[in-house]
Amino acid sequence: MQWISALVAGLGLGSMYGLMALGFHLTFAVSATVNFAQGSSMMLGAVLAYTFAQTLGWPMPVAVVAALALCAVYGLVVERLAVQPFVRRGSSAWLMATVALGIVLDNLVMLTFGTEPRSLPSALAQSSLHIGDAGLGVYPLQLLIPVVGLALAAVLHYVLRHSRWGVAMLAVVQNRDAARLMGILIQRTIAGAFAVSTLLAGIAGVLIAPLFNVQADMGTVFGLKAFAVAILGGLSSAWGVMIAGLLFGVAEAMITATLGSSYTQIITFGLVIVLLAMRPDGMFGRAEVRKV
Repeated sequence: MQWISALVAGLGLGSMYGLMALGFHLTFAVSATVNFAQGSSMMLGAVLAYTFAQTLGWPMPVAVVAALALCAVYGLVVERLAVQPFVRRGSSAWLMATVALGIVLDNLVMLTFGTEPRSLPSALAQSSLHIGDAGLGVYPLQLLIPVVGLALAAVLHYVLRHSRWGVAMLAVVQNRDAARLMGILIQRTIAGAFAVSTLLAGIAGVLIAPLFNVQADMGTVFGLKAFAVAILGGLSSAWGVMIAGLLFGVAEAMITATLGSSYTQIITFGLVIVLLAMRPDGMFGRAEVRKV
């Protein structure tokens, strides 16, 4: 039963990493930039959902929708304040600007929300599943999270291939100048990518909140792991980062169940280093072809 519990928990965590890593992929594919405040976006989704549902007493569906909408707005703010001004001048300072904006958000939440960890109750995370009299140690929410993660990845893939916005985004990726000549609004497309990126992170935060404590610094470690997953899967491959997220989550859970949590970070990040040494462009990424 311990292995089943670890496997399910790993798939749930891996789906969260994958969703956040999809955000890294999306912005990198469209604008060759990433939002290093992605962990803060996840935290924002969880904190807002808790505030709306528990503090203000809103119905949970309304609270979740409102929280995710504000996460998308936060993505627009990140693109406008921390990315666009520097990219326009050909500067790479957006790297530090997005980190700084994330730190600002974390501290603002710490001042307003407080530092005390809080629990977001959910009917799907109150009692574990049983087979007969034997408890599996698995909550229904842990089974739902991988399904939601893979479904969102499939929806994103479909939208990118079959919607006008998705086709416009792919056009921007392939040839920005040609896309501009065809009437595609480049800046609006990039801003949309950042909004969807933080939306995905917000969804991860809302899903994981009932299983972890909601607090201002909860996104820091998740954001770091999600970026490692994005690099490991290959920033240029949407399905690659999702699969890498699942593998990373399962490996993390299995190592914890077998050797204990003291070895988890050492071994998982050690494996990341080894795999990247063997595949510098990620497991599913492709080396960029440069004309000289």
